[in-house]
Amino acid sequence: MPIRRIPDGAEYDPNRVLDAIINKLKLKNDAALSRLLEVAPPVISKIRHNTLPIGATLLLRMHEVSDYSIRELRALMVRPHAEASAA
Repeated sequence: MPIRRIPDGAEYDPNRVLDAIINKLKLKNDAALSRLLEVAPPVISKIRHNTLPIGATLLLRMHEVSDYSIRELRALMVRPHAEASAA
């Protein structure tokens, strides 16, 4: 089975998925998100700063708490090229 890669012309942007979960669940901040996901606050910080990727276990936990499908979460992790050039 081939490994799925970020589509050509897209950029990995983990902040989009973190912000979407915070907004959907009406959380106050990243600390509240880390408690909900049951990870240490530095994990969220490292993800935001692109020093730690969102792993499979964390992706599943995001799915469980947010009711976003895995496909929706994966789509939120990338910023399409059109958005990247407009920003």
